[in-house]
Amino acid sequence: MARSLRGEVLNLYKNLLYLGREYPKGADYFRSRLKAAFLKNKDVKDPEKIKQLIARGEFVIKELEALYFLRKYRAMKKRYYSDDKE
Repeated sequence: MARSLRGEVLNLYKNLLYLGREYPKGADYFRSRLKAAFLKNKDVKDPEKIKQLIARGEFVIKELEALYFLRKYRAMKKRYYSDDKE
């Protein structure tokens, strides 16, 4: 694996690990699933395939951020707006 791709993969792993701290099922659950996903693809040598996997990981980051923003939005809405239908 080229050095630049290795750095990208490590950066992706760190970012996902950081985002996993707030995962609804818990950080330990997320960490174990993340590690398994990365270990499953540890033998990939093709740079194009690695780039595809990095792109998929970046998509997962965007999805996690959307999940967290939605959860925060719902909490704020619940806090400031009543559920009464008047």
